[in-house]
Amino acid sequence: MPKTGRMKIADGDLLATVQDLFTSILAMEEIAAILVPQVLPMKNMVMPALVSDPEKLSAADPLAPCFPMNAAKIASRLTRKPAGGKIALVLRPCEIRAFIELVKLNQAHTEDAVLIGIDCLGAFSNADYARVAAESVSDTTRIFVQEAVKGSTAAFEGLQIAEACRACELPTAAGADLSIGLFGMDIAAGDILIEAQTETGESVFDRLEIETGQAPPERKQAVERLVAERTEFRDRMFAETTEATDSIEKLSAYLASCVNCYNCRVACPVCYCKECVFSTDVFAHEPSQYLRWARRKGGIKMPTDTTFYHITRIAHMSTACVGCGQCSNACPNDVPVMPLFRTLARRTQKAFDYEAGRSLEEKPPLSEFRENEFADVVGV
Repeated sequence: MPKTGRMKIADGDLLATVQDLFTSILAMEEIAAILVPQVLPMKNMVMPALVSDPEKLSAADPLAPCFPMNAAKIASRLTRKPAGGKIALVLRPCEIRAFIELVKLNQAHTEDAVLIGIDCLGAFSNADYARVAAESVSDTTRIFVQEAVKGSTAAFEGLQIAEACRACELPTAAGADLSIGLFGMDIAAGDILIEAQTETGESVFDRLEIETGQAPPERKQAVERLVAERTEFRDRMFAETTEATDSIEKLSAYLASCVNCYNCRVACPVCYCKECVFSTDVFAHEPSQYLRWARRKGGIKMPTDTTFYHITRIAHMSTACVGCGQCSNACPNDVPVMPLFRTLARRTQKAFDYEAGRSLEEKPPLSEFRENEFADVVGV
């Protein structure tokens, strides 16, 4: 049973309250640093920062509707070898799931990590966030939180959160050591929920000045309502994407704007190979090969291999896709990569009765032999 408590929002300032919480955690002897989204001093942008000085946490902003990268990749770099102290990792739910996948793939470790999750209110695309936060990051965050806890972004001139966020049915921080609950709480003048979900989380929880208490019934209702809305949007997206890609001709048209920049691969938190086959000489075709293809067909799209690249990536990592949407966020030509990957990942993971990032105890598909698996296929 998780240990829960409620933390008062000081002077109605949610962000300052969360910053104070992080300061208290960083002050703990075993915590050497905290990885947290931070407002850049040189630009109205929020990026992950590794902070060791508590005074620097005044710029922390994990509530900003800004998601320029999936920080699970950074968390992997910080934990794959001993760092000389524990690091608190403040991550969105999809980042936690990606981190868990990386741990299972031996690309990260949990021994020196304390996972801190926050209910995810969603985020704008990079371009939209740059526009709405042009004058003030703090004002943007404050207005966004006020709207988002009510399920709206009406204050932002009709802008919606990113498609990946609208299709995310897992908005709470399952898998975190310590989670911060916002949905269903009285954000305007009340408190937030703090929940310890592991022994590590309980160790941190017990040293914080938090009044123990259960989540209000409104929280469960708020989460269920949001999940229902997002699931409906997700299933509609799945159906539309399937219709748009159900033949090789349609798939080629769907991916026609791809220029093989590989941004989607670089942005993907679970694409962990040190060298990708598409960056080797395997696909560095000879000029004469291109000419032969052109003569045979009368003309070929350049660059070649774009559709094959995406098919290969889907086959490689669909069992580990957490639906964070960074592939689409990174695409310079707005190819709708996320809907395609989520649609196919959903089918793949369902076939293996697997959910990426759900549990450290679940071994990834194809990593172990299961005698009774797919009996209808193997004929056993």
